[in-house]
Amino acid sequence: DMGWKDLGCYGSTFYETPNIDRLAGEGMRFTDAYAACPVCSPTRASIVAGKYPARLGITQWIGGPNEPTSYRHYLPLEEVTIAEALKEAGYATGFVGKWHLAPPDEANVTDFYPDHQGFDVNIGGDSSGSPPTYFWPYEKKRRLETLPPGGQEGEYLTDRLTDESLKFLEANKNRPFLLYLSHYAVHMPIEAKPALIEKYEAKAGKLPRTEEPKFVTMYGRYKTRQTQDNPVYAGMVQSVDESVGRVLKKLDELGVADDTAIIFMSDNGGLSTVPRDAPTCNLPLRAGKGWLYEGGIREPMIIKWPGEVQPGSVCSEPVTSTDFYPTMLQMAGLPSRPKQHVDGVSLVPLLKGEGELERQAIYWHYPHYHGSGSKPSGAVRAGDYKLIEWYEDNSVELYNLKDDIGEQHDLAGRMPDKAAELRGLL
Repeated sequence: DMGWKDLGCYGSTFYETPNIDRLAGEGMRFTDAYAACPVCSPTRASIVAGKYPARLGITQWIGGPNEPTSYRHYLPLEEVTIAEALKEAGYATGFVGKWHLAPPDEANVTDFYPDHQGFDVNIGGDSSGSPPTYFWPYEKKRRLETLPPGGQEGEYLTDRLTDESLKFLEANKNRPFLLYLSHYAVHMPIEAKPALIEKYEAKAGKLPRTEEPKFVTMYGRYKTRQTQDNPVYAGMVQSVDESVGRVLKKLDELGVADDTAIIFMSDNGGLSTVPRDAPTCNLPLRAGKGWLYEGGIREPMIIKWPGEVQPGSVCSEPVTSTDFYPTMLQMAGLPSRPKQHVDGVSLVPLLKGEGELERQAIYWHYPHYHGSGSKPSGAVRAGDYKLIEWYEDNSVELYNLKDDIGEQHDLAGRMPDKAAELRGLL
């Protein structure tokens, strides 16, 4: 749920992310990177399988309602994941954190956990999309079943998942490895360490007073947050940033930093529009999680690839989460698997500064209602133009994102030919 504007290197002035900002300075920062869906499970499936969620049949967050369209509640075992592809090539593969690609109501649910999808190690990954709580022993009506025994009073989940990740790196420092560290943060429940809450409460108290409302009601009864000033959410963001810093430090200590590529990405936009108080603000992007407006799908994304990526470089080419699979194969010097990552395109030409991608458009299909007020819809981006189709009434909206990143000026009526072109693509 980390939004496009939730990092210092993407313009946040309230949240503090020095380690991720440093990562951006050491790699390439993408301005127009997209999740394959405005909710989590479909995007996660697109990353490990290299396919659009619609092709996989996973178009909704697993455990969410089927109406008005049913969907697959698991990632099929027949899919050859990026972990399986790398494992075949001799890589150690570790998964730590949120999985959310297993059927929650099936007796054989564990058969769909990461350790059945190519990962040697699974720590914390199950069928759930959020933890019971972020504090040890991580239990409230249910518990994180796949977290190893241990822990102590006051322990925070983001820190614990990082501890486990560092153990994996230490154990596999002398061989090729894939570490998929998939933090539950900054997803609800919104909980942070007390000291960080106190820090950001003080910071929020020093913000200049404004006559602008903190929330604006739109999309019916739904309120959209207009400011980044939630102290608890800020504390969660800082904990994720500290985790990134610890991983980077460990790679340096192990002497493998120069041989390790790092990809940083979020699974959907920040939660900014709900009936009650949302934790973050995505402005200047429109709306947030659950919507096919930019706030729901445009993500912070950074790739560091020592010796290949120009440090501090910025890329404005539209890219999406299906692209990781073929990119990682090419990074590793392995052959592509075009029948598997059929919707992904290798980003290596962009990373090396050798040209643009040969892709006409990027697509989204979200035929569901969402608790943010969003309704069934699809979208396509081709060049600077993006079209959204609303399935209830077959209406469309057209935006020029280069001129109108906030999607405030619908051009469909003024540019019917362009609208028809993009709708034809969709």
